Amino acid sequence: MRAKKVLGGVVAVGLSLALTACGGGRGSDDNKASSGDNKGALIGVAMPTKVSERWIADGDAVKADLEKAGYKVDLEYANNQIPQQVQQVGNMITKGAKVLIIASIDGGSLSDQLDEAAKQGIKVISYDRLLTGNKNVDYYVSFDNEKVGVEQGTSLLQGLGVVDKDGKDLGKKGPFNIELFAGSNDDSNSAFFFKGAMSVLQPYIDKKVLVVKSGQTQFNQVTTLRWDPATAKARMQNLIAKSYSGGAIVNGVLSPYDGLSLGIVSALTGAGYGNGAKKLPVITGQDAEVPSLKSILAGQQYSTIFKDTRKLGHQAATMTNDLLTGKKPEVNDTKTYDNKVKVVPSYLFPPVVITKENVQTDVIATGYHTQAELDK
Repeated sequence: MRAKKVLGGVVAVGLSLALTACGGGRGSDDNKASSGDNKGALIGVAMPTKVSERWIADGDAVKADLEKAGYKVDLEYANNQIPQQVQQVGNMITKGAKVLIIASIDGGSLSDQLDEAAKQGIKVISYDRLLTGNKNVDYYVSFDNEKVGVEQGTSLLQGLGVVDKDGKDLGKKGPFNIELFAGSNDDSNSAFFFKGAMSVLQPYIDKKVLVVKSGQTQFNQVTTLRWDPATAKARMQNLIAKSYSGGAIVNGVLSPYDGLSLGIVSALTGAGYGNGAKKLPVITGQDAEVPSLKSILAGQQYSTIFKDTRKLGHQAATMTNDLLTGKKPEVNDTKTYDNKVKVVPSYLFPPVVITKENVQTDVIATGYHTQAELDK
């Protein structure tokens, strides 16, 4: 769908064929470079951690597309350690990377490295997590993160029976007791997820159809540092002990990520939920990780958000190729993602809500995960 120039050399021709599948017409980039100048160039890819299976999938997807295109790839994982990621990105610059693709641990921790990259003419693509506080961020590729939150909040309401599958209010009075969780406060996406979710939940909280018994409804009260499942489990245990010791039942939990969801489920089952009449609450999630898909099929976690990392990886590789062949990368959002210094031109994909009903059709059938993985 994109008009592409024929690139010089056999590898470059393969690159053009591999990376032309998504987009519209583009003009010339200000820092125009010929394909010959950058053939076989080194691309630095910095991922935050291997703890979450989604980041492994992201790294593999980006690396595969770039290598298919004829580029060399330095892929690094930082074990959720900020100093380690700072060092890794610095090393990529030293090695002569032409483009950096960065999924940050802390969006504001790499400012010195971004400045150095700009000095050396290295382009920077912020990957899924927005790099903040610095002007030297050229592009952002992600999913529509506020929409992710809207879908999570709507899914919670659907699971509770407050709205139907089309989002129509069913007139339920409740009250339904819910608790709120947000992601790490050093990840800019967390605020977008929470904002989106609260845009649909707050009206029902105001009407007292939903009740947050802990009273913890502000973002800074419900964040989960480093997206840590153990931290979420401990907080859920504390909420149960303090706010539900008098016989009240938790009916729903807004969870922004599958790893947190599993920690929350563990805390709830430890408190007797899931046995007899004490049903597990409606619990949301994100990333369609295999353990959570199993949990959804088992009737524990209610939903997750599917973000096909293959699309992100392909788009990041396409942007990289454009930058190194003198083309302007395609974007579809130039207003939303303000990193506190500039609005970063972005390419956003839509999220997909997954429940028990569409695990097979919308995840397994796409090949993202296999039935064998679910059967293990």
